[in-house]
Amino acid sequence: MDLLGVKRRVTGESAWAPWRCEMGRRAWVAVLAVALAAGLCPAGAGGQGRAQMTFWSWRGEDRAFYEGMIKQFEAQNPGTSIEFQTYKPTNYATVLSAAMQAGKGPDIVHLRAYVALQPFARPEFLGPLEDKVPELKTFARQWLDGARSRADGMVYGVPFAVQGLVIFYNKKMLQSAGVTPPKTWEEFIAALMTLKDRGITPLANGGKEGWTLEIAMGVLGPNFYGGTNFYEAVTRGQTTFKSPQFTGALAKMQEIRPYMSQGFMGVAYTDMQQLFINEQAAMFIGGIWELGYFKSQNPSLDIGVMPGPVARAGDAPWISSYDDGNYGVNARSANPALALKFIRFTASREWGQAFTDQLRQISAVPGVVIHDPQLQEVQTWMRHATPYIMLVGFRWKNPTGSELIQSDLQGLFAGRMTPQQVGEDVTRGLSTWFEPFRGQ
Repeated sequence: MDLLGVKRRVTGESAWAPWRCEMGRRAWVAVLAVALAAGLCPAGAGGQGRAQMTFWSWRGEDRAFYEGMIKQFEAQNPGTSIEFQTYKPTNYATVLSAAMQAGKGPDIVHLRAYVALQPFARPEFLGPLEDKVPELKTFARQWLDGARSRADGMVYGVPFAVQGLVIFYNKKMLQSAGVTPPKTWEEFIAALMTLKDRGITPLANGGKEGWTLEIAMGVLGPNFYGGTNFYEAVTRGQTTFKSPQFTGALAKMQEIRPYMSQGFMGVAYTDMQQLFINEQAAMFIGGIWELGYFKSQNPSLDIGVMPGPVARAGDAPWISSYDDGNYGVNARSANPALALKFIRFTASREWGQAFTDQLRQISAVPGVVIHDPQLQEVQTWMRHATPYIMLVGFRWKNPTGSELIQSDLQGLFAGRMTPQQVGEDVTRGLSTWFEPFRGQ
């Protein structure tokens, strides 16, 4: 497309914000610079006689699903054409921000959640959806919070997936060692010890990348620090991360060190995946999103899933969970009614069912029937879900809780820090912007 020759006339107004037809010379040059650099088009621009829209995403690996659902929508809405465009995950936020700032961008926007949503969660960029997508009334509030603006409290997206943090295990390897999937912490440590005694690497996990240790904390920690009860107390400033509940949970985590991969502080995320996929390690502490990938890489892998072990037999395990991301509508779309119709499609049970069936992830849409046995188990456990503590509660300013805990967990697992030092450092770091921690 020759962008220098594009001229648009928009009749009527957007459902959320008027399109500014006349742009200053400087703004237009900025738009062209962005467009020429990243291959962008004005939202909804297209040929004559057809309603053309674009849908931007960072989920290139899910292209087959999205293009299939787009075809369904196009068939139900003759004359509609939607182009699905993907960008590298690491570049997506920058490309999207440049386009939206220039008054352009896609009609349909794949959005991240929580703090990563906030730069876009404004009426001049996105359309508020709660009063335009009635289906959202049935969504769980905990998932809608991942699509909510901290500034005005409005919901700017339809949550597309919810994630839970779990432990994967190789059924054959456990059976060969005579190990039953453990439920309590005592059973868990005994199982790891037995596997190691049989010459099996118990845990694929490493510590080269701090975020993988944060996930391990999300799996193992809540059952010891108290799950949602602690989350609510610490986010309200009623306690800090120096609390014995939290530092005690970190001390429990330390107990898995002897059972991790050899040289585990040099083991990266992709190394962890390969150790588990190639059946060189019996367990993998991670997120349920790994399930589809594991099965695609080794179809013969007989995988089991379990929650983090509890302190006492009979306790209900806490499952760290969060909204993975959202679908939104560009407030400056040239086809606001059609874009909104597509967004309502993403909130439908039809969409949610296809999402879960094809991508083997848990849709945020209520009423979806899960057929995959592992996902069924996780969905059941998520009735006792707790927020993934740093992502949901402490990523709003810098230094984020995740930055602090990831670095400190590496120090903890490398033997350079104690649980108490971690708790003190995280509390001190957050006190620079979280008022209740100041002076603690």
